Amino acid sequence: MAEEARKLTGTEKAAVFLRSLGETDAAEVLKHMTPKEVQKIGQAMARLNNVNRLEVKSVLDDFVSTVEQETGLGIGSHDYVRKMLVGALGVDKAGSLLDKILSGGNTNGLEQLKWMDARAIYEVIRLEHPQIIAIVCSFLESDQAASVLAQFPERDQANILLRVATLDGIQPSALTELNDILEKQFSGSSGGQKTTVGGLKTAADILNFVEGSVEAAIMEKIKESEPDLGQGIEDLMFVFDNLIDVDDRGIQTLMREIQTDQLQLALKGADESLREKFLKNMSQRAAEMLRDDLEAMPPVRVSDVEAAQKAILTVARTLSDKGEIMLGGSGGDDFL
Repeated sequence: MAEEARKLTGTEKAAVFLRSLGETDAAEVLKHMTPKEVQKIGQAMARLNNVNRLEVKSVLDDFVSTVEQETGLGIGSHDYVRKMLVGALGVDKAGSLLDKILSGGNTNGLEQLKWMDARAIYEVIRLEHPQIIAIVCSFLESDQAASVLAQFPERDQANILLRVATLDGIQPSALTELNDILEKQFSGSSGGQKTTVGGLKTAADILNFVEGSVEAAIMEKIKESEPDLGQGIEDLMFVFDNLIDVDDRGIQTLMREIQTDQLQLALKGADESLREKFLKNMSQRAAEMLRDDLEAMPPVRVSDVEAAQKAILTVARTLSDKGEIMLGGSGGDDFL
């Protein structure tokens, strides 16, 4: 039987390409990737079995074709990177990443933090000024930043997040100084363009990953001191009830990735309309069983319901990042 090439995702193509390079060369390439990119590609490399010659050839042909389209490596590289990221991620998602890549600022120290666990990051920055802590949190992935924020005493959490929300870019000299501070424990240079980090959306993204009761306490403190700012953050947050705006196909994709008992617990505290959204996307038999289970379900702790909802939202965001579903933000027509 003739070999056939499977349709591979971009991550899978990268995995095939790296496997074809050999361990030493692949390791050199991986050094230039972020922790999450290494994790995604590593998982893809582990999953891919029985890659045939036709698939390898197809991946290598794609790579050669892409390289040949560049008249010279390094010539017009900023435009190439910009077009590539915008094409892959869309204008909104690519924006902040482009700022970090093309700004000319040195973020070596900050990049090293991304490889550390939340407790270790906390130990590095806990004695720094709250503004420095806010900048660090803004550079981290939202879920990682939320874990770091959780390490701080409750009295400090709202202050840090408030500073994240009000950040309006960092001058290159300040960015260099921050890296100097970080690299004392693990070189700095300046460019001419301010690096965009922080802001309301960053604060909202971080809060999306914070445990429910802690999230409520932080928002209460922010609204006490800055009501308008607090409302702005809240408007940009994607919460469980916002899943009502996901289309039916997206809901079906999401349900394939979560456990039924987890969904049951999450729906215990959901609006009736959101319950029906999930139920109508199940088979009739599965929907009837879930309805019966919900009716017979004894009282549960609010914290358990919130934990289940947060877990489902984490899966939803992962699927959104992969482009498999689209999440509609609560703040209007924007998309996460």
